[in-house]
Amino acid sequence: MEHLAEILVPIACGCVLPIVAILLGVRQKMNETNKRTEIILAAIEKNPDMDVEELVAKISPKKKLLKEKILSKLQVGMIATLLGIGLLGGELYLSIFKNSSSPMGVVGLILLPVGIAFLISYHTGKKLLAKEMEAEEQLMKTQAENK
Repeated sequence: MEHLAEILVPIACGCVLPIVAILLGVRQKMNETNKRTEIILAAIEKNPDMDVEELVAKISPKKKLLKEKILSKLQVGMIATLLGIGLLGGELYLSIFKNSSSPMGVVGLILLPVGIAFLISYHTGKKLLAKEMEAEEQLMKTQAENK
């Protein structure tokens, strides 16, 4: 029975859990889209002369600015890097002072380069998209002034 558990737990964590997470995410997006559609249809039924494009623009989710996207890369990079360093430090502590080991070191070795890759992506994106971010900010200011 223990042999079966040793096989099923990694399969569940590696295969079933990611599939369930993706399905839940897709289901949530479908529900949000269906709710927006219901709201638009109800508004059209009550007032057929209304401007549908304006209603869709108000209801639709706001798109992230380039600056927000790049800052999210910085945030993910910092979190992953610090977690990787912390897990490697914990593994080092266990191996030196407790004479034992754990899978923390492997996870830390995975998280550290992922975090560094996000930080590199942040810095290169910041340099390459500086003009586009500035133009986007100017566009947002002019749109705010026109309203």
